[in-house]
Formats: sequence, C-alpha cells, structure tokens
Amino acid sequence: MRIRRVLAIAVALAFAISAVPVGAQKKDDKKPPKRSKAEQADVEMLVKLVDGVAGGTQPAPTDVAITWDYNHYVKGQEGVTYIPFTLSVDRSKLAGKGEIAYYVRVVPKGVPAAPAAPAAASKDTKDAKAPARPDYPWDNINFIEVPASGKVTRAIQLKSGEYEAFVAIKEKSPEKEQKNAPPAKMGLLRHDLKVPDFTANDLSTSSIMMASNIEVLNAPLSQDKQEENPYTFGPMKVNLSPDAKFSKSGELNLVFWIYGAGAAEKGKPNVQVEYAFHQKLPEGEKYFNRTQPQVLNAESLPPEFDVAAGHQLPGTLTVPLASFPAGDYRLEIKITDKTSNKTLTQNVTFSVQA
Repeated sequence: MRIRRVLAIAVALAFAISAVPVGAQKKDDKKPPKRSKAEQADVEMLVKLVDGVAGGTQPAPTDVAITWDYNHYVKGQEGVTYIPFTLSVDRSKLAGKGEIAYYVRVVPKGVPAAPAAPAAASKDTKDAKAPARPDYPWDNINFIEVPASGKVTRAIQLKSGEYEAFVAIKEKSPEKEQKNAPPAKMGLLRHDLKVPDFTANDLSTSSIMMASNIEVLNAPLSQDKQEENPYTFGPMKVNLSPDAKFSKSGELNLVFWIYGAGAAEKGKPNVQVEYAFHQKLPEGEKYFNRTQPQVLNAESLPPEFDVAAGHQLPGTLTVPLASFPAGDYRLEIKITDKTSNKTLTQNVTFSVQA
C-alpha cells in the first residue's frame, strides 16, 4: 500500500495554533461593532429569548430547525480549548438571502440560569447606570448569511468542564420597518459540551479530524475570514468529511495534535505513531494493512520546533484509497512516547465507497 506523507503540512500544523488567530473571540476581546437600530433590536430580542428559555419562563421557538452536526476539541492558547463546530440550519424556512442574527451563549452545566437583566432606568432617574450583564464563559453575536447548504461553521473557546450551549437565530430585521410584515422566524438549539482538559501532562490527543483533502493557502486568513472558516489552522484549511465516507478514487487525510509528550534530545519530543487498518466484514473484523511508523523527534521535526514556545506536535497522514476494497474500516492509532514509555491508542471509523 502506497502511503504519502505530507511533510509540509506536518511542519505548518506544528506552528499553526501558536501563530494564528484562533477564529473566535469573547465578547470583551474586541470593541463592540457599531450596529443599526434594527440590528440592536435583533440583538436585544435574541438575548431576551435565551434568557427566557434558559430560565424556563418561555419555550424555545421552533420556526427554524437547528441541528448540531459535530465539533472537535483542540488545545488552544492560555489554557483554553478551541472548539470548531458545524450546525445545520433549515435554510428553506428563511426568507430572501437567509440573513440572520446569530447568537451563541455557553453556560456551565448544572448552574442555575442568571436572572434576566433588569430594564434600564428611565431618563428621569439621576445617575442611572446601565444594568450589568452576567459574565458567561462564552457570549457572542453576529449577523451572517446562511448558505444554500444550510451549514454554518464557527468556533468557541472554553476551559475544561461541562457546559450547555444555547444557539439562537432570528431572521434579520430590515433597516426600514415594513407594514404588515409577518413575524420574523426564529429557532433555538440547546447542546451539551464536555470539554477535555489539555493542560495536564498526560499523553493525549486533540479530536482526530478526517478530511477529504487539505488545502495549502498562500497566507493565513484575516480574522473575519478565520471566523467563517474555523477549520483553517495557519495556512492549512482542513476540508472535513463529515460522514467519514470516502471514494476509492480519493484519499483519507488525518489531522490531529499530540499533547503531554516528554522532552528528549534537544528539548524535542521523541514520539512514534503507528497506523493499523482493520476491515469490518460480516464474519467479524479482520486486519487489513498498516503504514510504516511515523517518528516525531529531533531529527524529523523542524529545528525551531519548541513545545515551550507553544508549538504543538502534529499527527498527519494521507492515504490513497485505491487499494481499499469498498466497505467499513477501523483505523487504530497507537502513540508511543519513548521518553516516558507511555502509550495511547485512539480509534476512528470510516467507509470506502466504490
């Protein structure tokens, strides 16, 4: 079986997390954008909606269905985890270009909802102060267009722990009020997240991403474009295969990062990664093939690679699938840290189609 390793991708991914914007921001990370009167009304309506649903005082609207398709966990900067995710929005229920106000709030799991902010004081009240907003682990709103596919991909950042995410959308209000216009359609999704702790020294990995291909960009994306493309890491855009189904004429690409490996020669890790493929047959699972072990150490890593500088140890693999019979497979990934003699095994499943 011919195995092609993409060295340039591995090198770029090693520096990606520490070198580029993470593609999502907390509400305090940048100045609030200037909003029109109509946009501000949409913001206030969505915030009030999530307040009510989280507090149990009103049901979630069901005009527009929203589904959480998938997400991945990657170690970010400053002790947080970077979480790119994809939603499916029923685009057929939205008018026009599918312009929406899109609000995401994340709260700790099991913590009672904060009371809604009180109404602002009247103009006649002296020394009136704006009511304080609760501080959430994540709280962000944007105005976007839902593409024809209905797929919306964004990212959030959270510390390890268990959370509940609220995703609320509302058809964007026109700048000029329209008489006899039907009520704007809205939708709301609640989704639980269990964020792993990547700050420990235990041998672990990020989520393993299976992609149909990896694009090499000429330069990292701008902050706005990064927010729209959160599966872009530095100059590498990972085009996921969301259903893990691949054509025999294509290839399987894996991208992930390895954490907790000890430093060995020249301050670099000494890690071996083995990939073994097993085919699922009616009579049971059968070993199919394996790659040559992939070694990540002082000889194979770039001279400037430095874990202390925030560089992350990448695991990458590109496998042409022409020799794979159509069917279902399990890929076993065994990671050995030769410095500490620790091992870790991860598994992913995928299908090859004729």
